[in-house]
Amino acid sequence: MNWNYWIRQIHRWVSIAFTVAVIANFVALAQGGGMPPPWVTYSPLLPLALLLFTGLYLFVLPYAAKWRRGRRTDSSPAGDTR
Repeated sequence: MNWNYWIRQIHRWVSIAFTVAVIANFVALAQGGGMPPPWVTYSPLLPLALLLFTGLYLFVLPYAAKWRRGRRTDSSPAGDTR
């Protein structure tokens, strides 16, 4: 399989985990028993960090591909005007 495919799949599944963690945080706050435990409050942070890194990778992919294509076509020596 392709490396980009796996990053995209990981990004999708981590986004689901992040959404569930945020919903659980709101449910815990809505219970009204004061502040929820810290593990509930901070549970969305790990998926959020993973989403940051995978999202940045996916964001840069098209630009990196364009840059690589440009380098391949510009491989002729400078000054060569054929």
